[in-house]
Amino acid sequence: MGTSDTRHHDLVVIGTGSGNSVLGPELDDLDIGLVERGTFGGTCLNVGCIPTKMFVLPADRIVEAREAAELGVTITGARADWAAIRDRVFGRIDPIAAAGEKYREVDPHITVYRADARFVGPMTLDTGTGVTVTADRWVVAAGGRPRLLDVPGLDRVDPAHGVHTSDTIMRMATLPRRIAIVGGGFIAAEFAHVLDAYGSEVTWIHRGSTLLRSHDGSIRSAFTRLARERFTVDLGTTISSASRDGDVWNLRLDHGSEHSDLQVDAVLLAVGRVPNTDQLDCAAAGLAMHDDGRLVVDEYQRTSVPGVCALGDVSSDYALKHVANHEMRVVKHNLAHPDQLIASDHRFVPHAVFSHPQIAAVGPTEQQLVDAGRPFRCYVQRFGDTAYGWALEDHTSFLKVLIDPDTHAILAAHCMGQQASTLIQPLIQGASLGQSAEEVAKGQYWIHPALSEVVENALLGALV
Repeated sequence: MGTSDTRHHDLVVIGTGSGNSVLGPELDDLDIGLVERGTFGGTCLNVGCIPTKMFVLPADRIVEAREAAELGVTITGARADWAAIRDRVFGRIDPIAAAGEKYREVDPHITVYRADARFVGPMTLDTGTGVTVTADRWVVAAGGRPRLLDVPGLDRVDPAHGVHTSDTIMRMATLPRRIAIVGGGFIAAEFAHVLDAYGSEVTWIHRGSTLLRSHDGSIRSAFTRLARERFTVDLGTTISSASRDGDVWNLRLDHGSEHSDLQVDAVLLAVGRVPNTDQLDCAAAGLAMHDDGRLVVDEYQRTSVPGVCALGDVSSDYALKHVANHEMRVVKHNLAHPDQLIASDHRFVPHAVFSHPQIAAVGPTEQQLVDAGRPFRCYVQRFGDTAYGWALEDHTSFLKVLIDPDTHAILAAHCMGQQASTLIQPLIQGASLGQSAEEVAKGQYWIHPALSEVVENALLGALV
């Protein structure tokens, strides 16, 4: 094809993560272009939520085996087979990605562009394949990517020489004996758990004073203490230089006015993510962006350019798959029903960290409520003060609930402990549906002695 070839579509979707799910029977009468520069299926399927949790589960089993002595059980020899786990994970995932791509390629009303595409003007995309694409309507769902460090040697991904992000770490040929994990957030916490459990010697480096800085103060301090009992954790620390000697990385660590050197076999950079708006050159399309590069959208997921919507990590405050899926459903409805628009609901967005212990939260932190001058009642329920908690011999886990002192509406919840991501769901449901703490705690049976009694007791405690 010549470089002047132009193809016009009724709709173009950029990104095949949650963006792929925009395409359904409601839009079968449209001529659609689908653009993907990376692996079909997006972050969650290929390098995010799904494979990471498949790596976390074996790690949980190994750590539980270590902890079983507290229950009077001796389990010896629990260890990970890295290659077997890796191949099981991607033996499931890779065929799904390939099948999803083939499914779209044979659809007669969809044209798939496997392209490193960039906007070259409003409503105009250069696919880099000799075809320029235009469209009446667009959905930008191009996601994000891992941030790198501004340190020579750690400013690019180099798996062959042991420099990884979450995009590459799970496909390593062998497990490193020593690894430095840089960053203090969700991704760092999950991979510290996984790699330590599998047998790597983990050094966790973070510039902040506590881990998981976006969490409630109670969670941050408790999790940081537990992490220091398990890993080497260097807080208030940055990397000023990195050099490679044979198969070993030499990292220069700055601890304020003091310095030290660390030798590791690999480095995992988990220092945040950036939206892919720069790769798409969204500025050329006239799309307004926040200072951090995210596209500006309204409550209907519309950008500043009429006819262009956006969803997921490329525009959202929340780099979370369940938020991207929610926004996808909003966009899908609004494309099919332009005269009956619905808005995204971001009032009660939950999240979880699949570390050990697990963490989950919904709503503002206690400090955020204080800063906002919002009155609240707070109650902390320890797992170990419930019957199932006795069975677990759990001495560290807890659930904090925050409720309105007058209406008893559920404002927020913060949980650290076994199955926190599941345990918190009744509170997410109660807050989302406008149920009071009384209605949730007293309006149903709670199985005794299930772990869910932690939720019941927390709400009852907040009501006293």
